[in-house]
Amino acid sequence: MKEAIDADKSNLVEQEKHWETMLSSKPDMFGESQSTSASEAAKAFKKEGVSNILELGGGQGRDTIFFAKNGFHVHVLDYSQSGIENIKQKAETKMLSQHITATCHDIRNPLPFENDSLDACYSHMLYCMALTTNELEFLSNEIRRVLKPGGLNIYTVRHTGDADFGTGIHRGEDLYEVGGFIVHFFSKDKIRHLAQGYRIVGIDEFEEGALPRKLFRVTLKKKANST
Repeated sequence: MKEAIDADKSNLVEQEKHWETMLSSKPDMFGESQSTSASEAAKAFKKEGVSNILELGGGQGRDTIFFAKNGFHVHVLDYSQSGIENIKQKAETKMLSQHITATCHDIRNPLPFENDSLDACYSHMLYCMALTTNELEFLSNEIRRVLKPGGLNIYTVRHTGDADFGTGIHRGEDLYEVGGFIVHFFSKDKIRHLAQGYRIVGIDEFEEGALPRKLFRVTLKKKANST
């Protein structure tokens, strides 16, 4: 998929500093209860007999803690050091440290896991952050690499039917800056494009928040012969 307009890389890079500031200044920015998408993902993971989850963009750990409480071991990555420290502190307080491995990592770099080593991957709105299509292609390939054959990749994204799509400052491709945050909005075509090497199990629409935000919950399964 070739985008007609290149993303403004300098503005995308600045998002890391913006998120670090927000997460460090508001310890429970998104609340303490798990997201609806985490509850739905846990049902799918239990049905598939999943035990080890890779969570990308764990933020302040509300979904991480939920997964750990439900018996999963969670390897959580986030590029915010303050976010990772927050997760570690919460895990220790709730006596869940043995179920959570939290690491600061930029997902634009190779994932720090062996091939075919994890049962499933989960991310809530990580894909729709300030990432170009090329970076998303790389990430999708990396997730497929570390998943076991038949492993699930469940992620959520805001889609092009969302009220914020096309508003604010255009940052290239389908990225728009609204309220200081750059969002990459998804079409079903983009989801299908990023699903190479996976079987698409489902693309489900749902809403979240007061706007409300309109999202897709994407469920993919790594093909048995995919590397």
